[in-house]
Amino acid sequence: MRFVDEAVITVEAGDGGNGVASFRREKFVPFGGPDGGDGGRGGSIYIQADDDTSTLVDYRYTRKFRAERGKNGAGANCAGRGGESVVLKVPVGTTIVDTDSGDIIADLVEDGQKVLVAQGGDGGLGNTHFKSSTNRTPRKFTTGVKGEFREIRLELKVLADVGLLGMPNAGKSTFIRAVSAAKPKVADYPFTTMVPNLGVVDADRHRSFVMADIPGLIEGAAEGAGLGIRFLKHLARTRILLHIVDVQPIDGSDPAHNARAILNELEKFSPTLAKLPVVLVLNKLDQLPEDSREEWCKHILEELQWEGPVFQTSGLMSEGTKEVVYYLMDQIEQQREREVEDPDYAAEMKAFRDQLEAETREQTIAAKEAYREMRRQQRLAGQGDDFDDDDEDDGEMEVYYVR
Repeated sequence: MRFVDEAVITVEAGDGGNGVASFRREKFVPFGGPDGGDGGRGGSIYIQADDDTSTLVDYRYTRKFRAERGKNGAGANCAGRGGESVVLKVPVGTTIVDTDSGDIIADLVEDGQKVLVAQGGDGGLGNTHFKSSTNRTPRKFTTGVKGEFREIRLELKVLADVGLLGMPNAGKSTFIRAVSAAKPKVADYPFTTMVPNLGVVDADRHRSFVMADIPGLIEGAAEGAGLGIRFLKHLARTRILLHIVDVQPIDGSDPAHNARAILNELEKFSPTLAKLPVVLVLNKLDQLPEDSREEWCKHILEELQWEGPVFQTSGLMSEGTKEVVYYLMDQIEQQREREVEDPDYAAEMKAFRDQLEAETREQTIAAKEAYREMRRQQRLAGQGDDFDDDDEDDGEMEVYYVR
């Protein structure tokens, strides 16, 4: 399937049916009186999170959704039938935003979670409601209320506990293959990974977490270089960032400079995202002679002035990866337990995540507009091929579950 992480759609609930003015006409009932029925309520539109859906691609082709109108009332006090509601399925992790106000309507993070996005109109009243002792033959009735109409933006952020960060070809995809059943493409050239991949990592029996691999960053990504920062928003819901550093880049660049460049791009994109805990992984040790590994890794850490947790691994040979998995699992469980036991900490983390969500959303929209403007300027200058903006995030996302 094609990976699409954003779509704009319009939803229109059904109008309410009209009430009617009607009078009884029966034999032997000389004063029948009013019997006009009410109109039916218009159908509403709901959006529901569904584990079986992993992309928003369906909403790139069908962008307008309308619920059924309520039926008109009838005589003999017959109310009109209500319009059928519409339920739109989206992946778990989808945020629904009102495009006019910018307000978040809902954040769907659990399977089956459902939210009303467009309310159906109420049905009109029949003339029965207007009879009185002084008005025994009312001819008044009301029409149905129009259904709610709104334009909304669907934003998908993958739900993962750990996010992989690093330069292209740093070994992120190899690492996630080593610790999970995910099988992203691996090759010896940059930007092999074009879309996010998810892997479920088992630490022990009944202890697991989700890891997300996003396309690599390069220096200048905040200005649109490489794949830019359009996939960084998928790290907004992670608890820990795993920074993979190639200790022996094939282009001969300095590993410490590369690591510092990634951290700088992260800071430019979102200062709040940069505050997440970062674990440094010095990867591809198999490319170094055994007798010089420690000295070379020490040199990199000194250049970075790194004081946080650090691991030395070879994703290709699966060396040192288990230690990383156990450390991440312990950190994730400690965070979860603290949020349960300490309400103040839980509230603090919620405020942090809300700020992070708002910040990444704003930066992603700005980055996307900058990207489109850059491509527009290229076309005006006769550079590059024509393209369709709607397809710029297309691709394929794979999700694997390991038991």
